[in-house]
Amino acid sequence: MTDTSVFPDPAYMETVLAPLFEGVKTHYAGHMMAINRAHLVMLAETGILGAEDAAAIAGALGAIEAETDIASLTYTGEHEDYFFLVEAELKARLGDLGGALHTARSRNDMDHTMFKLALRTRAEALQAALATLTQALIAKAADEADTLIVAYTHGQPAQPSTFGHYLAAMIEVLLRDMARLNAAIDGIDHCPMGAAAITTSGFPIDRGRVADLLGFSGPLLNSYGCIASVDYVTGLYSAIKLVFLHLGRVVQDMAFWSSFEVGQLYVPNALVQISSIMPQKRNPVPIEHMRHLASATVGRCDMVVNVMHNTPFTDMNDSEGEVQQAGYAAFDSGGRVIALLTAFLPACSVNGARVRANADAACVTVTELADTLVRDDGLTFRQAHEVAAKTARAVIAAGQPLGHGFAAFAAAFRDVAGRDSSLSDAAFADATSPETFIARRNRPGGPAPHALRAALQEYGAELDALTAAAATRTTRYATAQDQLARAFTDLKKS
Repeated sequence: MTDTSVFPDPAYMETVLAPLFEGVKTHYAGHMMAINRAHLVMLAETGILGAEDAAAIAGALGAIEAETDIASLTYTGEHEDYFFLVEAELKARLGDLGGALHTARSRNDMDHTMFKLALRTRAEALQAALATLTQALIAKAADEADTLIVAYTHGQPAQPSTFGHYLAAMIEVLLRDMARLNAAIDGIDHCPMGAAAITTSGFPIDRGRVADLLGFSGPLLNSYGCIASVDYVTGLYSAIKLVFLHLGRVVQDMAFWSSFEVGQLYVPNALVQISSIMPQKRNPVPIEHMRHLASATVGRCDMVVNVMHNTPFTDMNDSEGEVQQAGYAAFDSGGRVIALLTAFLPACSVNGARVRANADAACVTVTELADTLVRDDGLTFRQAHEVAAKTARAVIAAGQPLGHGFAAFAAAFRDVAGRDSSLSDAAFADATSPETFIARRNRPGGPAPHALRAALQEYGAELDALTAAAATRTTRYATAQDQLARAFTDLKKS
């Protein structure tokens, strides 16, 4: 529909045009005004518009912005969309000159530029929140470097580790997720303006100037791709999805660790709810909220990406107003997860008594016993594994901690090796203690304090680099905003 004097069908207006208009009011009106200003500055600087005409348009644009209460606007159908409403206001003030602002551009390149500006703001905020979370986790991991936990595999107690070591694994994934998000933000960082409808323009436009004024690193080169290649959308939401898919796995561990039967994680009272009927209950419901919000965020990202599936490689509404607006809910729910997790994990602590009890009950240090037998008694690892397994079965059956099972160990060793072990009772107790287990795993990436400290230093450097990249972009955005304001003000004075 290009004839704005014809009112749309009521059903089309109510189901499509009016909701889109509301979305522009909420998300895009300011970005459209910035695009109008930057495009006008470029038209004047290239001589496509004369100084007098450009000044008149600049004055009218400024007046429209100052006099229009965007939030109070109601869609009437008189104009197809907010773009045509602004153009009608320009024409009402300037006559035919009001239409000159649209020289060498289209709603196609304007729309994708608006979408990128809106996504850029949200993505940078998400990246900043992830940086805050990562910094909090690095500090927590350092504080918990010596805090023993039981590490689980396949839902079963496996080996001792430390809470700091566990958090370090989480930090590594977060840093990789932030790197993916950083790359996706770079994918937003090229400006579609100047592509016009599809093929650029016959006018001598300066695409680089508009990109600079809007804070982009430069123009997106291929004009067809500017309006067709929506990988800036799919790439960004795919990167966001992975953040919350991965965080959701950690949140699920928190649910398991804080269960009554495991009891490894203590959630403080400020982060639990009581039962309305069962006085003994301490329900760590923030875990459930983080879990379902993370899943909702993953689903919202999938929705955006899946809408693009099997769409034609051209400009089309499937990638535009409604799906863009729906996608912003992913930033909202994801932001809530990050904010809650940033408060939750640093506040939690490990229940050392339960860790010891679970470690003893499951013989989680027995791997080091096997390793010790290889080093000190010259067994093959398979022989040592068999001795350790027999020892574990015996002490579990007897209901005693592994460290107290020297007699069972000695019998198992003789049964497998046909001789006595060189280990004394004290050496056996040392080999099966959690502290020894941790201390001997001092290889890069291991849980021993020295290895963990080195890893945390590396993570801090990686986080600093990502934060610096974001700061550089943010500075560019702010500088561009100032330059655009000055250039537009100078235009009105000319």
